[in-house]
Amino acid sequence: MAGDEVMLTSAARGMASLRFYGWREATVSLGYFQATSCRHTTLRGLPFVRRPTGGGMLVHHHELTYALALPGQWLQGRDSWLVRMHQIIATALRSVGIDVRQEGQCAPPPAAEALCFRRWSCGDLTVAGHKVVGSAQRKQRQGLLQHGAVLLQASPHVPHLRGIREHGDRAVSEDVLQAKIAREFEQVTGWKVSIGAWTSEESGSRDRLMCERYENPAWNDRRS
Repeated sequence: MAGDEVMLTSAARGMASLRFYGWREATVSLGYFQATSCRHTTLRGLPFVRRPTGGGMLVHHHELTYALALPGQWLQGRDSWLVRMHQIIATALRSVGIDVRQEGQCAPPPAAEALCFRRWSCGDLTVAGHKVVGSAQRKQRQGLLQHGAVLLQASPHVPHLRGIREHGDRAVSEDVLQAKIAREFEQVTGWKVSIGAWTSEESGSRDRLMCERYENPAWNDRRS
């Protein structure tokens, strides 16, 4: 999360970034505005972090996570990046045989539902009626940070949230899916995606933010 916030800072200076990553252990992330009390009793034993983006609670486990950061001047007059990025991911999933649908309308969540993947927003992706891709944003005049998750497989901590591997026999790997999303992103936007590394300034900012915010209980518990 610290690295993703650094990406937003770099975007404000004119540098766009697209990052993919996974999770070594099941981890809960709360949307920026969510209260810590919304964590289910069964999830309170898991490590958790507060995201810099909004949206609902996520249990990150068997998934591919992406972060997209774009400079503000690149956003003028364009359609919602939530929808655009989901269209890109949908094409990538269909290319490996996943029958994914992009929802055209919102579905009301169950009462007091805190989990992101139990809420549907326009443009979210579903397979067989189960949400498998969702995203959240943090917008500034100088730039945009967008987080999203592709649910590959159900976590034992939330087994009712089924991933794409529970719907058929297409067990696409994280590496293959990442490559296909990046390739489709290039084709749709006309932008070149190249492998890069953190600059020394970005690394220093990331480490500072980790200590000051994302590893700090005062930050994670700031909304009780």
